[in-house]
Amino acid sequence: MEPARAAGFLQSSCAAEQRSASLDDIDAANESSEEESTGEREEVGACKEAASSTTATEVSAEPSPDTQTAPPQRPSSLCVAPAPEPGLWTTRGDAEVRLRMGDSGLAAETPLTVDQMFRSAVERFGGRTALGWKEGDQLKTLNYKDYYQACRSAAKSFLKLGLQRYHGVGILGFNSVEWFISDIGAILAGGFAVGIYTTNSPEACQYVAENCKANIIVVENHKQLQKILQVEDKLPHLKAIIQYKDALKEKRPNLYSWAEFMELGRDEPDAALDEVVSSQKPNQCCTLIYTSGTTGQPKGVMLSHDNLTWTALSTSRHVRLTDATESQEVVVSYLPLSHVAAQMVDIWVTMRVGGATYFAQPDALKGSLVNTLKEVRPTAFMGVPRVWEKMQEKMKSVGAKSSTVRRKVAAWAKDVGLQTNLNKMSQNGAANHTPLSYHIAKKLVFKKVRKALGLDRCTRCYTGAAPITKDTLEFFLSLDVPLYELYGMSESTGPHTISLPDAYKLTSCGVELPGCRTKLHNKDEEGNGEICFWGRHVFMGYLNMPEKTEEALDAEGWLHSGDLGKHDHQGFLFITGRIKELIITAGGENIPPVPIEDAVKEAVPLISNAMLVGDKRKFLTMLLTVKCQVNPDSGEPLDELSPEAVELCRKLGSSATRVSDVAGGRDRAVNAAIQEGINRVNERATSNAQRIQKWVILDRDFSISGGELGPTMKLKRPVVLKMYGEQIDNFYRELATPTTPDNPLPPK
Repeated sequence: MEPARAAGFLQSSCAAEQRSASLDDIDAANESSEEESTGEREEVGACKEAASSTTATEVSAEPSPDTQTAPPQRPSSLCVAPAPEPGLWTTRGDAEVRLRMGDSGLAAETPLTVDQMFRSAVERFGGRTALGWKEGDQLKTLNYKDYYQACRSAAKSFLKLGLQRYHGVGILGFNSVEWFISDIGAILAGGFAVGIYTTNSPEACQYVAENCKANIIVVENHKQLQKILQVEDKLPHLKAIIQYKDALKEKRPNLYSWAEFMELGRDEPDAALDEVVSSQKPNQCCTLIYTSGTTGQPKGVMLSHDNLTWTALSTSRHVRLTDATESQEVVVSYLPLSHVAAQMVDIWVTMRVGGATYFAQPDALKGSLVNTLKEVRPTAFMGVPRVWEKMQEKMKSVGAKSSTVRRKVAAWAKDVGLQTNLNKMSQNGAANHTPLSYHIAKKLVFKKVRKALGLDRCTRCYTGAAPITKDTLEFFLSLDVPLYELYGMSESTGPHTISLPDAYKLTSCGVELPGCRTKLHNKDEEGNGEICFWGRHVFMGYLNMPEKTEEALDAEGWLHSGDLGKHDHQGFLFITGRIKELIITAGGENIPPVPIEDAVKEAVPLISNAMLVGDKRKFLTMLLTVKCQVNPDSGEPLDELSPEAVELCRKLGSSATRVSDVAGGRDRAVNAAIQEGINRVNERATSNAQRIQKWVILDRDFSISGGELGPTMKLKRPVVLKMYGEQIDNFYRELATPTTPDNPLPPK
């Protein structure tokens, strides 16, 4: 079903001649027509009251039977009601929205479709490497010109297979060149690109495919194929399945290998695809990002062409990425592409500046990532906190085995590195006098560490998607590897704030992207309020979920994040909690759990994960896990303690080597050390209600495979509460409320 068109809205940005313009031409045109476009926006703004808040409304132009026989006359003033302007949000996949355009700066940049941005990249960077990957020991690459043509071929194949406008193409597999081509090919063909988490069960895959009316599903291998085949009969819109890795183990109707799929559209004429591409508008949906569903069914976050292309522009300008005409940026793709952060970094921001994306191996998070980093030597790298924590643990483990002299040199260098970088941070990156000791430490230690990590060319290391501890931030800062925090959500097309080398503070998420605005809703006396976003990165709405959309977007169009935060006097944003995660005790005290959990992990280095419990309870308790080794194939936590944990146990006087040796309070030395650390945390509590009264070490660490962590290693609190309900109930069996931090441990 074709959506109604808002008369005059974005016609200039969607005209055929502009579609062939380069970004530079568009930038120039934008400057010369600023006065006119501002006037147009004011005129459009005057009609705001008449606009629908959810969808563009179709207005019939058919004359009534009563007037058909009247002689045609040209009135001096034609009184025709203007077509209503689209609203700021919609829940219909086939609808349009009003873009949050600004009057100047980046917010006023001319909107682009994905095809417009891609073709501009081809014009400017055509022969440069766009994608790189390994087949066996051989490195293969694809330049921008061939990349674009491959996406067009895939789009023609999708159309030949029967992809309908505004229907999904599900993509289920690890990051690869085929993933990118499927994603962009689906968009060019007028469908929705829909990433599906590789960890999803068949039922979870079914929900996403059904929700987006997927006509086609692209799977990586036989294992992922089986998930779709299990639920195939429950997917009425499904027309074809494509497998992009390994040979097909069975022949079935409408099942294609990647080579067969690409061949389908190779000789198809361009006219049908060109017609679809030319009809696309920047304010229409092209991508669905499904939330991980930690608090219910996943929601389909509708992102428009403009959401992707404008956010890529704003982000690349904010972090000052280098255009490939000067020097090419290089990134490594390994985080789940079904997550918005990976898509934004690996596909869109990189395309905007003509960068090269190299694909890691599927076992990247099980140990091979560092090998890829050493081979590729990226110029920018994005890691979720758990990735940085794993690097930290590995480096500490290696360091513990070094000679005494090496350990002393490393400790000295880290002290110098931390102090130098903290001084630099306090001066907002100002290049004042750098001590000689820093240059010596850099030569002796820092350069070697960066080279060992594959980050010797990396000028920007980012962390996001989940909270990171101050301990990890300081560890890398001491090694002269500042981790720049970024903050955002799927509903803001990824980033909203990002730290910069000259705008960086420990534990802050930095400052907002140019063209975006932040407000803190319902601030308390300490300045904490709900973080709300405004800008062209704000999503269109949740697919077919009006109530959820209205919860996320207020009447003025501000996106409510559900996160609590505050600004310091320089405008740096600090996240202080999450409204839904707030623990409200039986006594009515609101307690954000993350700061307390982080404090415990910092006080007790043996702890891997900590989860505070106490909602509607009389006192706080905590579930703890200890650092252990992980199965390199499945990612499952093992019973063996990590080398770092074993070393820590030895220092405590414990001979424990397994999780089972310490779980449930079995090791007195470990128990005493944990209680001592918790006592220190409790001493800093602002009230008695914020003290941890009881705790227990669980039998296994949290993991994605176990269900306690989401795909980006974010804690799934409702799941943990349900899984460990018995242990939690044991905390509260006593009638008397403990009043001191030194209360007895829970029964073994």
